[in-house]
Amino acid sequence: MPETMGLQQNESGRDAIIVRTSIVGIVANLLLAGFKAAVGLLSNSIAIVLDAVNNLSDALSSIITIIGTKLAGKTPDRNHPYGHGRIEYITTIVIAVIVLWAGITALQESIERIINPETANYEAVTLIIVAVAVVAKIVLGRYVKGKGEEVDSGTLIASGTDALMDAIISASTLVAAFIYIFAGISLEAWLGAIISFVIIKAGYDILREAVDKILGTRVDSEVARDVKDAIMSVDGVKGAYDLVLHDYGPQRLSGSVHVEAPEDMTIQEFDALSRRVQQAVAQQTGVLVHTVGVYASNENLSPRAQAIRDALDLAVAKEPHILQVHGFYVDEQAKFVNFDLIVGFDDPNRYATFKSVLDEMKRRFPDYRFNAVMDSDISD
Repeated sequence: MPETMGLQQNESGRDAIIVRTSIVGIVANLLLAGFKAAVGLLSNSIAIVLDAVNNLSDALSSIITIIGTKLAGKTPDRNHPYGHGRIEYITTIVIAVIVLWAGITALQESIERIINPETANYEAVTLIIVAVAVVAKIVLGRYVKGKGEEVDSGTLIASGTDALMDAIISASTLVAAFIYIFAGISLEAWLGAIISFVIIKAGYDILREAVDKILGTRVDSEVARDVKDAIMSVDGVKGAYDLVLHDYGPQRLSGSVHVEAPEDMTIQEFDALSRRVQQAVAQQTGVLVHTVGVYASNENLSPRAQAIRDALDLAVAKEPHILQVHGFYVDEQAKFVNFDLIVGFDDPNRYATFKSVLDEMKRRFPDYRFNAVMDSDISD
């Protein structure tokens, strides 16, 4: 299909941007690590040495990012029909572990320096190099983060944010140096401990986000809105509900949706409608909707059917945890009513809430059969 070829081309371009950006990060971080390590050893500054170690971990992270991107870009096969995109999340976990290890190691060294303090020796050249490193990290961080946002790469965004954070940390080192020069107070070891905690927190945040991606998180509100807008742009669609999307890697979303269509639509007409929906979503959002279900919609509600709908709305209004009613359909000849209720996860007893509405409808209209479904609050 043309849409599939287009997605593959987009993925190829995205991968190339990630690799190029990572190479820039590797070179920049290696240069900064060399500068900081030399300056830190010459000045006996633990904070600057720790900054150098952090730069090395950033360079290693960029290498892992390149490897992960290459593996994630492999084409789908029989055993992995949805591709290998989630490898990016696995490599992000590896990066998080590296960052955590660096932070914990740095904390241990800082504690040793607090217990057994050593006086730092600052010189003008030291401060100049650190200042240059601050500027370099700001430029690098903005570049990497910007590219990450451009191609929706969580790893690049995290690396860019980490670089900007490093710039702040290095700037704090300068502040500590000036305090020592003018006030004679050494804050090196304590500053090293603070840096360590910042690194540990960054590693934890990266790890949590990657694990959430693998576990499966709620569909992003903006993505859900864009997909539903694309669906509603198709002639014949009266509503879009039950959107379920699975994340198989960055920019690799696929799932299913129910659309509301006129009750007199033939199978052939709905087949054509579902294909138009799939095409519209793919073209406008890049999301693959592999299954399109249908809710029949009454063209005109009779007085009796309208009374049922009004009663349902009244019953739902009494339950604050019910977020939406959809799929409502009345067949007066067969005497049955269909509807779905979305009950929020904050309800301590979701089924009891659902059953209370269903029981109320059965009591009000005993001559009708009610085919009701309790839905989950999966997407906006």
